[in-house]
Amino acid sequence: MLELDSALAFDAARTEEDFFPALPAHPAVCLIEPRDRKAEPFLIRTQNLRRRLERLLGPANPASKRLNLRDLACGVRYRLTGSRFEQTLTFYRQARQRFPKRYRNLMRLRPPTVLKVNLPHAYPRCYVTRQIRLDGDGRPAGGSYYGPFPSRRAAEAFAERVLDFFKVRRCQIKIRRDPTFPGCIYSEMKMCLAPCFSGCTKEEYDVEVNRLVEFLETSGGSLRTAFEQERERASEQLDFERARTLHKKVEKLDEVLRGRPEITRRIQDLHAVILQRTAEEQTIGVFAVDGGRLAEPLFVRFGEIASQPRSAEQIFRDYLESAGNATNGDLAEDLSLVSRWFYSKPREGEILFREKDWPYRRILRACSRLLARGESEPAKNPAPGPQPPPEGAS
Repeated sequence: MLELDSALAFDAARTEEDFFPALPAHPAVCLIEPRDRKAEPFLIRTQNLRRRLERLLGPANPASKRLNLRDLACGVRYRLTGSRFEQTLTFYRQARQRFPKRYRNLMRLRPPTVLKVNLPHAYPRCYVTRQIRLDGDGRPAGGSYYGPFPSRRAAEAFAERVLDFFKVRRCQIKIRRDPTFPGCIYSEMKMCLAPCFSGCTKEEYDVEVNRLVEFLETSGGSLRTAFEQERERASEQLDFERARTLHKKVEKLDEVLRGRPEITRRIQDLHAVILQRTAEEQTIGVFAVDGGRLAEPLFVRFGEIASQPRSAEQIFRDYLESAGNATNGDLAEDLSLVSRWFYSKPREGEILFREKDWPYRRILRACSRLLARGESEPAKNPAPGPQPPPEGAS
């Protein structure tokens, strides 16, 4: 999938009247193939393929320092793209295949920002990291991971507000359980169980860590339920002061959760579908995300569905139910690509998350909106919020 499915030969010695007019003035990912087989091809992504290649392969201007490959190229292979997400993913797949040692630099690809609870540690803590360890099966290992966040600052701000509900340590010191140790400011403020100076038992600390992990795995649902149940019991016991205190905790928790980006969740539970317009008419690109990994995309041609025995919903069901078997990429890199798109401003396309089941009706309505938008508006390719990779690199 996402192959460069169109090709055109180029010969600088012959007339160019048939070459440049044959190129579409459309966003694309393009590979310029060199005459010398030992030379490296040149991979670009552009918002206007014809104009870009006219600059790269047109007659060179001796007074200009602009790159010109006219005397080196023998042909081009390209793929038209209908959205920035499809273009970025196509460029990434092609760059990773052709330039395995430097594709990360070409993409300016950085691991995503996540929160980690380092469970293997004797006294775990929650902190921000860009490193996701994997086990032999390619699954997250070494703790519980939660994210992705748009930046380290955003992750740290969220973690600070969440940790106010738990007495888990925030320090980075080695825990020695020394009763003479003075402790940190959080222990003095009764915001930590203080395992550093034996302020709690190992079992008590583990219970608090498990509460934090459950909070992250349920996106706050477990703690909210606990607060509501305590509030109800306090009301039944006519302890209205305690009930009022718990109600304020629920309000504070809701405020924290309202500021949480919808995509942030335990990485293994990040199941979503990204919908994009494509270069083909009446066609939607469907990109499944399974446990943070991108599956091979599906291109649903709505103009042809009427003649097929399967309904549109059944096509989505068959694809999404098997998406987990088609994910074989790098978790951190796939998560980085998804995060880069999700936090881009403005963001093209739509994303829907799987909770207990896939929202098939909402997916179909989202497809209708995208198709209608494509008919009523010209294609837009706004620059994403985070720094994008350069338009072309060799």
